[in-house]
Amino acid sequence: MVLSERERSKLDSGDDDAFYDSPRFVTHADDAFLARLTELYADVLAPGDRVLDAMSSWVSHLPDYPFARVVGHGLNEAELAENDALTEWFVQDFNADQSLPLADDSVDAVLCALSVQYLQYPEAVFTEFARVLAPEGVLAVTFTNRMFPTKAVRAWRAASMDERAELVESYCRAAGLAVVDVVRERPGADPFYAVLARPSR
Repeated sequence: MVLSERERSKLDSGDDDAFYDSPRFVTHADDAFLARLTELYADVLAPGDRVLDAMSSWVSHLPDYPFARVVGHGLNEAELAENDALTEWFVQDFNADQSLPLADDSVDAVLCALSVQYLQYPEAVFTEFARVLAPEGVLAVTFTNRMFPTKAVRAWRAASMDERAELVESYCRAAGLAVVDVVRERPGADPFYAVLARPSR
């Protein structure tokens, strides 16, 4: 699915770099959600994997595995520098530049937690996710009902939780990824949704 100009619009059309300029050392979901997130990652990741944590923050909620590489991406340098799980990181605004500075087939997993709602060009970003994924790799996109409403795209703000899952599924399909599972749970106060996809090539 390619979002229309109206669907990708935000209440705050100001510069994203400026909005995220100050670090926010907080979590964006309750403890039950975050525990379930780590559990999901433990199910889909393996020791030695190469991981891209896209739209990351100061904590990645990864299981205690020895990973070969964990590349962090985000919009705030201070948050990424604080994240002990990362072996390397880079700052980039996906709404301005959708290309990833990574080689083809260079990671075994792409993780995107609690952030997909801010992508204005998700089809292009997910196409990059597909490009950098190894043939047997996995994309895990997780979200709840929380957001910065002024920065979430209109298509997301107007959708129900199930419709948001359908949006993410459509982003995967637009990128040539095959959706292999959709998780809908409520481990605590915050609903836990996950869309898992793999390269179809």
